[in-house]
Amino acid sequence: MAGSSGEQAADYRSILSISDEAARVRALDEHLSTRSYVQGYTLSQADVDVFRQLSALPADSRLLHVARWFRHIEALLGRPCDKGEACGPQASKGRRVQPKWSPPAGTEPCKLRLYNSLTRNKDVFIPQDGKKVTWYCCGPTVYDASHMGHARSYISFDILRRVLKDYFQYDVFYCMNITDIDDKIIRRARQNYLFAQYRERKPPATQLLEDVRAALKPFSVKLSETTDPGKKQMLERIQHTVEVAAGPLDQAVLAGLSEEEINSRAETLLEEAKDLLSDWLDSTCGSEVDDNSIFSQLPKFWEGEFHRDMEALNVLPPDALTRVSEYVPEIVNFVQKIVDNGYGYASNGSVYFDTMKFASSEKHSYGKLVPEAVGDQTALQEGEGDLSVSADRLSEKRSPSDFALWKASKPGEPSWPCPWGKGRPGWHIECSAMAGTLLGASMDIHGGGFDLRFPHHDNELAQSEAYFENDCWVRYFLHTGHLTIAGCKMSKSLKNFITIKDALKKHSARQLRLAFLMHSWKDTLDYSSNTMESALQYEKFMNEFFLNVKDVLRAPVDITGQFEKWEDEETELNKNFYDKKRAVHEALCDNVDTRTVMEEMRALVSQCNLYMAARKAARRRPNRALLESVAVYLTRMLKIFGAIEEESSLGFPVGGSQTSLNLESTVMPYLQVLSEFREGVRKIAREKKVPEVLQLSDALRDDILPELGVRFEDHEGLPTVVKLVDRETLLREREEKKRVEEEKRKKKEEAARRKREQEAAKLARMKIPPGEMFLSESDKYSKFDENGLPTHDTEGRELSKGLSKRLRKLYEAQERLHEEYLQMVQDGS
Repeated sequence: MAGSSGEQAADYRSILSISDEAARVRALDEHLSTRSYVQGYTLSQADVDVFRQLSALPADSRLLHVARWFRHIEALLGRPCDKGEACGPQASKGRRVQPKWSPPAGTEPCKLRLYNSLTRNKDVFIPQDGKKVTWYCCGPTVYDASHMGHARSYISFDILRRVLKDYFQYDVFYCMNITDIDDKIIRRARQNYLFAQYRERKPPATQLLEDVRAALKPFSVKLSETTDPGKKQMLERIQHTVEVAAGPLDQAVLAGLSEEEINSRAETLLEEAKDLLSDWLDSTCGSEVDDNSIFSQLPKFWEGEFHRDMEALNVLPPDALTRVSEYVPEIVNFVQKIVDNGYGYASNGSVYFDTMKFASSEKHSYGKLVPEAVGDQTALQEGEGDLSVSADRLSEKRSPSDFALWKASKPGEPSWPCPWGKGRPGWHIECSAMAGTLLGASMDIHGGGFDLRFPHHDNELAQSEAYFENDCWVRYFLHTGHLTIAGCKMSKSLKNFITIKDALKKHSARQLRLAFLMHSWKDTLDYSSNTMESALQYEKFMNEFFLNVKDVLRAPVDITGQFEKWEDEETELNKNFYDKKRAVHEALCDNVDTRTVMEEMRALVSQCNLYMAARKAARRRPNRALLESVAVYLTRMLKIFGAIEEESSLGFPVGGSQTSLNLESTVMPYLQVLSEFREGVRKIAREKKVPEVLQLSDALRDDILPELGVRFEDHEGLPTVVKLVDRETLLREREEKKRVEEEKRKKKEEAARRKREQEAAKLARMKIPPGEMFLSESDKYSKFDENGLPTHDTEGRELSKGLSKRLRKLYEAQERLHEEYLQMVQDGS
């Protein structure tokens, strides 16, 4: 830079003293021509003063130096100040900066709402501790095989749990109990034990018949007193079955048949009368059973079966599992504190919850879930258990609505020591004590079946809030809907149930889960052939889409060819894709509405199928990346729902769970080579007209490959599509195809037969001369003219002109037909 800052200031002062602005700017331009004012230029106060005298960039394009100098200082200080503005470095914009940014308005994020039985509304879900969710679920009472009613609850809760954990990203701690001490278990264990002993004794046929008759007497009384239609029908069925089985044995004994024949008939009666005899033996000998191990063996066995069923259904195991038998000390302490808090009382060795005392407390309320059911003695007695509703037990209560926290054990029942004498836990108290021990004074979610709301869950709430002296033991209560079987109520006690194992013999775990996903988790679900057929069709529909996308992705392409230009079709499909993702999210926020989600996913696949079909028709490849994005998204959603069990990257896995990960990638290259070889052979066979080779090629596609779980789909003018599909599915498809083809063949044959009959009938008509066509109708006409046309009816009346005219037209038509026939004969045809 030339000159010192003092010299520059003097130069600028002389320039500023020039009164004419144009002359002043020219002088400034001449001065600046001698200086470097861009690179390494240090801005002086004199520069700032002169710059402020200029109102704008000089208009004269010849003043290059002034223009460059002006732009340089403007970039540092901003534009020159107008008159009246505060000037100086503190008022300028300073260095060039980014413009002010404003965030978009956006949309209000969708919030998860769950149907809460405590309010009977969909409430916004707000966990008590950030993203952590504490959840307790009522588990099974293990005294028999798990049935589809269990599946309804545990698959539904598994779906909800997975969605909260894997979609909404909550940290879920899921606890479940096993009820292994219960009136039903005690009774069933005793019955099984006593019947096994009875059978081992091998009673003579006469003794067996006598015992069956003795058992039928109290059974008949029970039948006559039963008012419930379903239960009455079941008891009548048992009675009839036993009487039918007893008859042949009675006859065999009276007739003195062989011992072998009598033993065979006795064995049949023993099997048919098992329930009847077990109940009778328990009523007469049950109090003599004093081995506590008998009461633990039965629930241990059925608990194992339950866990195996859950694993087969792909239901995630709980994070913590509690058994009543392992928490008896905690239950005793829980009961004691309820008594200490003034809400429980001991009576004759049992302890009862004082519902009146609790309900009258200002900080508590009884019957939060089903207030209208409070006082329902039928429901309350069912909750107390079959062994706990005798007259003496009921008389121990202060109020009929009070319920047992602890039951004094009677002879033939398991017992544990406690401050009130030997006894066992009540049904409701177990969940309160176990959940309270693990989850504390308040949990986020409690779940169970709809039929548990009252009295079980209402009593749980009461005794837990009595223990913790709070009013918020459960924040959200979720109840799954009932399950019916072909429209009928399912009941284990009525023996109207389908076990999970039997259900899995007919349908896969995925198909059962899809059926549940296609219905609301809180509503009644009807397990029927129509329900399952819908699930099967949905699975097939989705699977075909995944297989088609895999075929698109297998098409060879170089690395840059993976990315193709998007046309209007791709843009539209992508818009629909994002619309469906938003709709799915909104549905999941709306009480985890999987039914709507499944329909939105189906609609998305339909749009993709239309897109692929249009591309195929135009002989153009569909966009790989877009279809893969859709398929990966759908796979992720089905994984979240638990409908895809294994680690499949795209679609439903093929083959068994052990081999599914590598099966497709291993065998597909070989199948692709086979497909290409077959296509080449077919091309040559068509060109050389060798039908035998084409038939062999079809047999490979239709008969051989389906047995291996491989489907070849031939499309005119396009490469064969190769798909790995479940073998049973392909065999069913093959049988269905044969059935359809056979129907087509029969219809074709029937149409040909009808055509032959019509032609024969027509030929027969053609052979008749017109003069003879009416002569055989003597039941209608009595006189005819010389041409054979009727003139009078059977009563001798002359025919009307209208009828004669119609008959004349028929005569003329027959005349033409007959002439046609004669011509055919003449022509030799």
